[in-house]
Amino acid sequence: MDPTPFPRLTGSADVSVRPARSGEASDIARVQAIAWRTAYRSVLPAELLDTWDEQAAAHAWRTAVEVPPTPAHLVLVALEQETVVGFTAFGPAELADGESPDPAGPTSEISTLLVEPRWGRRGHGSRLLAAAVDLALSQGVVRLRTWLPEADDVSAAFFESAGWETDGWARTLDTGGTPLRELRWHTGLVDEAADPT
Repeated sequence: MDPTPFPRLTGSADVSVRPARSGEASDIARVQAIAWRTAYRSVLPAELLDTWDEQAAAHAWRTAVEVPPTPAHLVLVALEQETVVGFTAFGPAELADGESPDPAGPTSEISTLLVEPRWGRRGHGSRLLAAAVDLALSQGVVRLRTWLPEADDVSAAFFESAGWETDGWARTLDTGGTPLRELRWHTGLVDEAADPT
């Protein structure tokens, strides 16, 4: 049993978002595997899905929860009752080659935000994103960004509906097979805090 108490960040008795516990690493890896193999089968390269190692992923998520690279790196889980149904991870963003720091302040990056498809359309993704925004604001972050596969229209529509937009940056990842092209999306948090509409 994890001795550290974790506050509920958002939600009610039935649905909530809070920081992940180390014992939930296998649940996070399970959500990631199911989401990738179902909702993302047409988006992610087959080579990546075929060689997916859920046990290694669970170990990586346990490390991310127990010993994050910095205190600003966080993993959050979405719960329905006591079942982990989604998660997100974020932390300080690294500058791309030729990119200058934002003069307004620090930028953080959401590395992943996934909800297990059978629990979709119940607000879990929105609650995860809202909690990430609230925590980033509490850390003094002025901008959030994320990378999405160019072919991922569903995630693009989700972030666009939350006020995000592409910022002109793109990258191509070597997956050991078919290259994966991604576009970068971003939103300004200072403006959001000042004008909630």
